[in-house]
Amino acid sequence: MKKLINNPEKVVEDMLAGFLRAHADILKRSDRDGRAIVRKNVERGKVGIVIGGGSGHKPAFIGYVGDGMADGVAVGNIFASPSPYPIFGAMQDIEQGNGVFLIYGNYSGDCMNFSMAAELAEMEGIEVKQLIVHDDVASAPKEEADRRRGIAGEVFIYKVAGAKAKQGASLEEVYAATHKANEWIRSMGVALSPCSLPQTGKPSFTLGVDEMEIGLGVHGEPGVRRGPLRPAAEVAAELVDCICADMDYTDSDVAVMVNGHGSTSLMELYIVYDAVAKELERRNIRIYRSYVGEYITSLEMGGCSLTMLKLDDELKELIDAPAHTACFHQ
Repeated sequence: MKKLINNPEKVVEDMLAGFLRAHADILKRSDRDGRAIVRKNVERGKVGIVIGGGSGHKPAFIGYVGDGMADGVAVGNIFASPSPYPIFGAMQDIEQGNGVFLIYGNYSGDCMNFSMAAELAEMEGIEVKQLIVHDDVASAPKEEADRRRGIAGEVFIYKVAGAKAKQGASLEEVYAATHKANEWIRSMGVALSPCSLPQTGKPSFTLGVDEMEIGLGVHGEPGVRRGPLRPAAEVAAELVDCICADMDYTDSDVAVMVNGHGSTSLMELYIVYDAVAKELERRNIRIYRSYVGEYITSLEMGGCSLTMLKLDDELKELIDAPAHTACFHQ
């Protein structure tokens, strides 16, 4: 697989250098740790929000640091959790006296390292709350939802938390709104082709040229079913079926995201979105806001994921709120 890089062992540092140059009006590198990136201007007294995870998912996670979303991010190596130290460094930089809220996906490395960073912060007198996103219905049955992975739904969680914090809410209030969103969100993906890691240049998994896999994770984790590639309308219907079988969205307003995995064109994503919208209309589920594009990718993996978030009046206000980050503008 061809990649436009300088050195396979330095792709994260080279990427960070370019990202910080391109978005120097919003972001800066923390003096405490080179893998901790924070906002240049955090409102005094606001609850700080720190996110993070492995690299290779751009625009996640660094792209969601800015006004109305996260305040700091810890950057890991390709598909690897950041260590506790950049997480702790970002927390120290953005803490404004009202505590810090940590948001991360449900992966063993992230769970361990964010929890360790929280302990370090609490030893420094910083009040901390944590939320683990688990929106991928394919990764565990409903009765074991706390084992599920976090995938593209994390972006909606950042949006809710960031907007609530910007309102001047307390740490408890930010947690409560975000926890509700985490309970009301579901995602599921489909893969058409693998990615390849810069260090190896080899496919991360194998998939036949005429095959697809339903439920595959963002790091190539196994899905629930592999079979022949089918038309977009049939794939969209299966994703909607799986999500709606897990949570009843009937007669609800929802935010919908069709997220590309890295090498799927916008043309294809809009075709999928049209099919999703028809399926939801048939089920009397109303789309309140829609997002189509690349939000959490897997390098150049082919395919997409569908995310649905049930909305009440509070979540509508938070989803609607303005945001300005390097990669998210609303």
